[in-house]
Amino acid sequence: MPRRAILSLAVTLVLFMTEQTPAAPADRIHSKELARHLTTIAALAQSAPQVTIPSGWFLLGSKRVDGDPYGLWTQYDDTELPQNRVWLDSYLIDRDEVSLGEYLAFLQERHTPPSDELQKLIWHVITIHSVSDQALTRWPALYVTWPEARDFCAAKSKRLPTEAEWEKGARGPNGDLFPWGEAAPDTQRAMFGQHHVHEIPIVAAVDAHSDGASPYGLRHMAGNVAEWTEDWFGFDYYAYMPKRNPPGPPNGRYKSLRGGSWKSKLAMLRTATRNGALPDQRSATIGFRCAR
Repeated sequence: MPRRAILSLAVTLVLFMTEQTPAAPADRIHSKELARHLTTIAALAQSAPQVTIPSGWFLLGSKRVDGDPYGLWTQYDDTELPQNRVWLDSYLIDRDEVSLGEYLAFLQERHTPPSDELQKLIWHVITIHSVSDQALTRWPALYVTWPEARDFCAAKSKRLPTEAEWEKGARGPNGDLFPWGEAAPDTQRAMFGQHHVHEIPIVAAVDAHSDGASPYGLRHMAGNVAEWTEDWFGFDYYAYMPKRNPPGPPNGRYKSLRGGSWKSKLAMLRTATRNGALPDQRSATIGFRCAR
């Protein structure tokens, strides 16, 4: 990353953090020190390769199971019913979730400061938990709204994946229960089941947990951070969706989230489990990846 660009981000961040109200000397030191960390995290960013998902049919959603209420194959809720055989044209999708380093570098290019939530989180984990810039650059991007995720992907000549594209990438053509198959999740395959009362994320590096990769080699399609998709969340969409390249409902209130997060229980890590959130929601449990 050019030195001029790094200096530009530092100046932008310091000005933003100090222009609202006169800052005390300690606050100014805080702002300058945080700006230095943010520029370093951005400078260390490495983009993930994209994986080609071949055209073809795959199984989306779940068959209804009524006789095993606690079984992993039992639908999480009716939004993943009925199961459909769906055709998707070939597409590309990021192997890894977008990293914190990549996202901060994107904000730098736009001369846009990170959200207050993200600034506070980074400052906290650096000063209280001694997390290094080298580790933070490989964290997944956090506290990103749906429009911000969409804009990041567009700036890279990509887009968010449709919900169907996300699911095929996660489970392969044969409707696997989890990205890695039928075995229950464990710490070697996924980051999940963590908890922290102050929303300090217990995340893994975006390129970690290769043992939990999907049939196409995609990582963290279960756990770590839940991921935005392009689609509006349609509660009954599977009942009337087109069987070729489904685009999602034309409108809605929530955007679809998939994959579960570092806080999720086991059931949320199933490849068919669906969820949604308001597009402007910021959360320590939500990130994204891009497609093309």
